[in-house]
This record gives sequence, C-alpha cells and structure tokens, in this order.
Amino acid sequence: MTERDPHRPYTLIAELTYRCPLRCGHCSNPLDWAQHRDALDTSAWSRVLAEAAELGVVQVHLTGGEPLLRRDLEPLIAAARRADLYTHLVTSGVPLARERLRALRDAGLDAMQLSLHDADDVNADSIAGVPVAAHKREVASWAQSLEIPLTINVVLRGDNIDGVDAIIALAETLGADRLELASTQYLGWALANRSALLPTHAQIERARSVASAARARLRGRMEIVLVLPDYHAGAPRACMEGWARRFVVVSPDGRVLPCHAAGSIPTLEFERVGGVRSLAEIWRSSPALAAFRGDAWMSEPCRSCERRAIDHGGCRCQAHHLAGDAGATDPACDRSPMHHVVVSAFHDSAPSLVQLRARR
Repeated sequence: MTERDPHRPYTLIAELTYRCPLRCGHCSNPLDWAQHRDALDTSAWSRVLAEAAELGVVQVHLTGGEPLLRRDLEPLIAAARRADLYTHLVTSGVPLARERLRALRDAGLDAMQLSLHDADDVNADSIAGVPVAAHKREVASWAQSLEIPLTINVVLRGDNIDGVDAIIALAETLGADRLELASTQYLGWALANRSALLPTHAQIERARSVASAARARLRGRMEIVLVLPDYHAGAPRACMEGWARRFVVVSPDGRVLPCHAAGSIPTLEFERVGGVRSLAEIWRSSPALAAFRGDAWMSEPCRSCERRAIDHGGCRCQAHHLAGDAGATDPACDRSPMHHVVVSAFHDSAPSLVQLRARR
C-alpha cells in the first residue's frame, strides 16, 4: 500500500481482552462478551503488532475491556516499541499501582487515556458500578508525576452531562493534556440501555456551550474535544473515518474488524489473525472488510449525497441495529427513511425511571 492509498490504516485498536472489573451500562463491548475468550497470547499479539507496522500502521491503542488485566501488558508494550508504534494505553486505571505504571512507561508506553465518569464521586461510582472514583484520580496524579501524557475521557450520558463544567475543572486540576467529552454511541450495552442514558436536546446544547467556552479559555493549555451525539445532529458521523479505511481493530478472539461493534452484524464473517494469512492480506482482501469500503455499496439517498465522501455513509452497525440492514442509510441521518426511530428515541427516554442493564 502506498502513502496515498485511501484504505491504508494508520491506527491499530488492539482489544486485548473483554474482561473488566467495572459494570458500566454504556460499555462498547458486545453483550455476549463472555463468549469471546482471550485467544491471543503474548507471541500472537507481538506478531499482530509487527504485521500492523508492516501494513503502515503508526500507532496502537491497547484497550479492552480492561487491558490492565493482561499480565503480559509490559511485554506487549515492549513489542509495540520494537515495531516503532506510538503506544497508547486506553484504561479505566483499575487495577493499577504506581509501580506498575512506572514499569509500563519504562517498557515504552507513550501516552495514556484514563476514563472518568463524573466529577461527583458518588455519581461516578454509581456509573462504574464499583467505588473507583478516588483511585482514578490517584492514577491521574501518577501519570503526571511520571510525565506520561494524559488524556481523560468521559462518556457523556443523561446522568452526568449536566456536570460538564465540573468535569472540565477536574481535568484541569488533574493536569490532563487532553479532555475528550464523548457522547455515548448507542451500540452494544448502550443500545440496550438507551432509554436510560440518552440526554435531552437541552442538555446537549448546554454541554456544547460550556465546552466551547472552556475550549477558548484553555487553548494552548488543555485540548478539549466534544463529540456530539449523531442522534442529535441530524447527520451521521464519519464512523471510524469510513469502514475499513483508516482503523483496523483486532478483537480478543483474533477477529480483524473495521470497528469495535462490527462483529454484531451477523451477515458478515470476519477472518482471524494467527492463520496462514497475514494481517495485511486479511486487510486487503477480506470480503467482510471490503463489504462497505468506498462508496460502491451505497444506495440512495447516500449514493447521490454530497456528504458521502465526508461521512462515508455513517455507521454500518447503527444501520444494522436500527434499520435492520447494514447497507441502509444510517438512521441518524435526517434523509434516512428510518430517521423516525432516532427522533422517537428522545421521546422514549426516561433516565430517572428506567433500570440500567449493568454489564456483569
């Protein structure tokens, strides 16, 4: 693949495990996560990292589940360093001790993304399902003292979005280099819990205003990224910058996916690493990865839409779950014949009345 190839991936998302000590109702892992075992050992993951670099990938996100539950995380980071990959740990910080974080840094860790749930500890612990808010703040302080670049990520939901101003203040206090305020993507556990998680339009607009003012105030000191929900915008996001275009995901059971949730589309069979074919061969010629790559698969209204090269048709997983067809126009788009299912979701939401289905 050449530098100009539009389907050359630059990021590997290595989902090391689906295991996690938290019980978040917005979790992006599959509902049947327990059926997908950690099939790749240290050697297999090291091969994946090396093959990803050969494919043209320049950075890896080590994620899960909770990657800290892998006892071989240090040698995997070292393998990523040998492959000359910028290595980013995406973690809840649970479980983690300062000594291990130092060891991860010394193995070659370049940066860390730490998930928080709210500035209010009581609500944060309620969202996580376990009392970990105080420990998370301690992990952030360790990252600062060890000079590990820190991104704080907060998934915004109806029960924490009103605290965006306090979340921004907390990120400042913790010395974060970057704050991601990421609206919930309603797939997996979040789709099952949508009526309990979806904020109102008024809440979303207030969060937008608060984040915009803080972004201007903190420019040059802390980057603030606000990802608005596509349910609210009336237009789909460019999910993963297009299907199998810039991101390659390898799941704990070795499947090569274009995004975290693609394995939930039953009509597609994804190949696994570790066989005869290399990661590059799978990326280039797998029928499942080619299914929605580019725009030849599009039907109307996407085919003639001026935004097709911008949003790449939106989210295929969302189209599958909401419209029953992974090839349909993403219902988040106001031009979709199924857009009413997104509009009605706001009317059906009742955060204070609905019991969350917690991940176990």
